[in-house]
Amino acid sequence: MTTAIKTCFKCGAAKPLTEFYKHNAMSDGHLGKCKECTRRDSINNRVKNIDYYIEYDRKRASLPHRKLLRKKYSETNAGKESSRRNTISYRKGNLIKYKAHNIVGNALRDKKIFKGLCEVCGSSFVHGHHDDYTKPLEVRWLCPTHHKQWHKENGEAKTA
Repeated sequence: MTTAIKTCFKCGAAKPLTEFYKHNAMSDGHLGKCKECTRRDSINNRVKNIDYYIEYDRKRASLPHRKLLRKKYSETNAGKESSRRNTISYRKGNLIKYKAHNIVGNALRDKKIFKGLCEVCGSSFVHGHHDDYTKPLEVRWLCPTHHKQWHKENGEAKTA
């Protein structure tokens, strides 16, 4: 049995049909460019239009049926294990941040420090924000909106 060969219109290479995606509208039932060229074009398009795709992905992730699927997955053993692995990985990669968060949590528990109001709007629902993680008890209190805004304007806090 002979393998059918097709030439990619993009790179000009002659390849077996298994190297082309199926496409019913084509006379031979396969796309005119090879899988490798199709992948490269797809990646280049995403890079070129990254702002569009970031917004698209954000909206797509917040669709109700996708939220429900993520919630269901998080309740499975595989979801719990994935979450555990991600937590361990984050802690290893952000050890100074992790330690600073623990120090603040312990200080709040032991009533050595107290939560304040958002220093921008006065909201009582606040996050502890570190300008410098190497000074873990130097915390400013910001509501989620102003905390996000601070990071958007200033980037990440110091870790060294």
